Amino acid sequence: MSNFKNLHIPGTPLVLWNIWDAGSARAVAGAGAPAVATGSVSVAGAMGYPDGQALPLDLLLTICTRIAASVEVPLSVDFESGYAEDPVELAENAARLTDTGAQGCNFEDGIPPEAGIRPLKAQMPRIKALRDGAPGLFLNARTDLFLQNPADAHAALLPEAVTRARAYADAGADGFFAPGLVAPALIEALCRDSPLPVNVMKTPSAPDIMALAKLGVARISYGPFPWREAMVDLAHRFQAQTGAVAGQDAKKA
Repeated sequence: MSNFKNLHIPGTPLVLWNIWDAGSARAVAGAGAPAVATGSVSVAGAMGYPDGQALPLDLLLTICTRIAASVEVPLSVDFESGYAEDPVELAENAARLTDTGAQGCNFEDGIPPEAGIRPLKAQMPRIKALRDGAPGLFLNARTDLFLQNPADAHAALLPEAVTRARAYADAGADGFFAPGLVAPALIEALCRDSPLPVNVMKTPSAPDIMALAKLGVARISYGPFPWREAMVDLAHRFQAQTGAVAGQDAKKA
């Protein structure tokens, strides 16, 4: 974990263009990325599943094993809610994830699929269980407070986010992920008050990379957007290459 952990530097953030399979991981790593990370929406969508732990755990672990074996840079996996409610089973799942060769994971306090936020007292033992099962994994504790609430409520939610960051650090987390937070002043405040390096998602409405770096962000994720853009590009290229032939066939009919 140490090499991967050292990539999380406030002000000089690790930028992760999230991938979904071994092929996309090799492309991104080959372009110079120091690490690769999956996104749950992307991995599930690439296999024809919806997000929210609908992708079977065994299949996810198989995909992660192939990715880790295909690149020489660290792999972080979006592990959603760990595919378990029972702490013992959660620890076992975390150990299985480590066996794939992954060096990090995202672990969220949201209830899949975006069905509310777990109370802090319920999430802390879950983080401890994951840490017990995978002591060498970089545990990026994700809060869905901002993702599941409108932007005009984010300022009022910031104190709770800071409280969670501190509690998650005490429970054994290594990083704090706050997707959905895009207001520069709030991002800066979270980076200042969090005891853990802060990860934000680069959505279309979020500040650019240089601005996020100046705010103190240590990790920037692109989430599902690379996969979505790749699928749109694939469809457009198909239409552009086959449209003329399809039009001729229609005229013949």
